[in-house]
Amino acid sequence: MERREKEAVRYLGFGKNAVDDRTLALIRESFEDLDREAGKKSVHRIFEPGQITDERIVIGPMDIRSRSLSRNLRGCDKVILFGATLGTGADRLITRTSLTDMAKAAVLQACAAALLEEYCDECQQRIAEEMEAEGRYLRPRFSPGYGDFDIRHQETLMRMLDCAKSIGLTMTDSFMMTPTKSVTALIGAGRTRINCPVAGCETCGKKDCAFRR
Repeated sequence: MERREKEAVRYLGFGKNAVDDRTLALIRESFEDLDREAGKKSVHRIFEPGQITDERIVIGPMDIRSRSLSRNLRGCDKVILFGATLGTGADRLITRTSLTDMAKAAVLQACAAALLEEYCDECQQRIAEEMEAEGRYLRPRFSPGYGDFDIRHQETLMRMLDCAKSIGLTMTDSFMMTPTKSVTALIGAGRTRINCPVAGCETCGKKDCAFRR
C-alpha cells in the first residue's frame, strides 16, 4: 500500500487489523475521486517571534499562553504561519456521496484527511528547503487545538494569513473551518537540526523528546 492508503486505513480505525480487499478498493477509488475534485491551495508567511518563554509566545498580534507550543518552538528564531485546504470540491464530493452511499462517504472522509496531511507534508518540505538555504531547520507543524494551544487563536492566525482572500478559507463562530478539509498551523524554524519527522509526533517513537506535543 502507498503511504496515503495506509494513513486512510489508520483514520478508518482498523488499527493492526488487516484491511479487506473491498475496503482497499474503495480507498483507492476514493483517492482517485478526490484527486479529481480537490482544489489544493496553501499559504504561508514567515515571522520573527517577539517573545518565546516557557509558557508564552508572542508573534505579531498573537499572544499565546501554551507550554506545549513553547516546547515545540524552543530555540526557534523564525515562526512560519501556515494554512492549507483541499477546497470546496472535496466537501461537495463527500456531501454528494453521503446522500447515496454512507460507507463510501466514510471512506472519503478518511481519504480526504490523509490527502490533506500528504499535501501539508509536501508544502512543509518546500518550506524546509527554503529555510535550509538560510541555515534553519523546521519543527513539526503545531495547530491550534493541539495540547494547550487554544483553538481560539485560529481566528488571528487566519487573519494574519489573509486566508479568505489567499486560499478561500474561512471560519465559523464555533471555530470550524470552511472548507472543512483544511488546516492551519505554526511551524518553528531554528538553527539547530533536531531531526523531527515532517509528519510530526504521531509518527515518531521518541517518547522522551523535549519538543513532543
